[in-house]
Amino acid sequence: MGKSAASKLLFHSSDWNFKTLSHAYDAIETIALDELGLDVYPNQLEIISSEQMLDAYSSVGMPLMYQHWSFGKRFVFEEHSYRKGHHGLAYELVINSNPCITYLMEENTMAMQTLVTAHAAFGHNHFFKNNYLFRQWTDASAILSYMEFAKKYITKCEERHGTSAVEAVLDSAHALMDQGVFRYRRPPRLSSKKEQERARERLEYEEQTYSDLWRTLPRATGRPDPAEAERDALERKKVLNLPEENLLYFLEKNSLILEPWQRELLRIVRVIAQYFYPQRQTKVMNEGCATFVHYTIINRLFDQGKVSEGAMLEMLHSHSSVVFQPHFDDPRFSGLNPYALGFSLMQEIERICNHPTSEDRDWFPQIAGSGQWRETLLDAWANHRDESFILQYLSPHLIRKFRLFLLTDQSDEKYCEVASIHNERGYEAIRKALAKSYDVGANQQDIQVVDVDLLGDRQLRLQHTIKNGVLLEESNRDATLRHIRHLWGYDVSLAGVDAETGAVRYECSTAQLSS
Repeated sequence: MGKSAASKLLFHSSDWNFKTLSHAYDAIETIALDELGLDVYPNQLEIISSEQMLDAYSSVGMPLMYQHWSFGKRFVFEEHSYRKGHHGLAYELVINSNPCITYLMEENTMAMQTLVTAHAAFGHNHFFKNNYLFRQWTDASAILSYMEFAKKYITKCEERHGTSAVEAVLDSAHALMDQGVFRYRRPPRLSSKKEQERARERLEYEEQTYSDLWRTLPRATGRPDPAEAERDALERKKVLNLPEENLLYFLEKNSLILEPWQRELLRIVRVIAQYFYPQRQTKVMNEGCATFVHYTIINRLFDQGKVSEGAMLEMLHSHSSVVFQPHFDDPRFSGLNPYALGFSLMQEIERICNHPTSEDRDWFPQIAGSGQWRETLLDAWANHRDESFILQYLSPHLIRKFRLFLLTDQSDEKYCEVASIHNERGYEAIRKALAKSYDVGANQQDIQVVDVDLLGDRQLRLQHTIKNGVLLEESNRDATLRHIRHLWGYDVSLAGVDAETGAVRYECSTAQLSS
């Protein structure tokens, strides 16, 4: 490499310093904003050690996370696996906040710092800011201040009520996190610091004026009239807004035993659960977006002569490892790699826009040959989740590349049936089935609060809508019911109802469970 070419390089060795990081960041930013048209939050890059990365793993990747024994347990597990060489650590961790916080490992080489800055600080950052799920369901500008409030509040509760009492509530709340999100209606926005201060003052007032007297209302005596009982039930469900899918929200608002500070703990846990819910629906898209962005940027840097061949080979080696898709008979196979599928989908859109085949023109007439791959990707990143994105853009060419086909089976048959192969009808069925497998709402167990008689036996009645004959695992089901009873204060029953026939498949109650 000549002297003039070498002088253009952003870095000359694997060592890095903050000046080198700054120069690389500026070069990445120019390509990301001017050539790819990305729109990002302000970036905040932080350098952390491997132990700090392990700590971030254990606390679900959130800064200012409150303390809980489960985080320590996970830290020990992750540290043991890392030290034994069973798995490595992520090169970076990115927070959906404004400013967008990206943690970079101090052990990374400069080449890796370049790659992960492009991946996280621009790829993930753009997706967080622009995707409709994150825009509607999370508040990036308020999450950090809310986590600060949550950590201080829980610490204060531990000082006032004891660590054991706080952990008991958090244990039960954590067990219900998957059932603690709003899936179909938007939750309220996170409160500002001023509103949080008012909420804190309100809670303190409620704690001072809290009374148990209302719980001692006498139960109804005598045999109720059936018509009257039905009217009461309808009125009760209307007042309580039943059925309710968000169990943590219902318990927070209606539990008969929780004190104000305990209700606030439930709210904190469900706010965190809601914050992560869009990420569960966009894993393929989010990682595909970030991987496509870093791959495009590092290639442009190489074309501009700003990274050497050696650095480029190091970055491509890491990239290839990330998007590696093991075959079904490989011991490492655990399903479709979201990085591999997402990145391939993004590349496929670019190919169809620039170099379409006749098949592409039949399947994607609106974008084939348009040359507008940037505009198409920006629109897709903003307006889709995994399910709809796959349903819209998975091409026959990509189905063949991944060798996908569709199997169906019946519980009373010994063999599976190859239901769809690589033909016109098969491509449609395969794409539809794969998209459905990424529908979090459809694959999540549907358990809702359907009734509770606050003046009668006070038993909380839940209903599990059984889809495709999939039942709950009994030990986990019973353990979760105990957690619900702990927060509710009275017995909890659960009925499993078949979604197609309406037949009751099973019934269970905490009254039947051994203590």
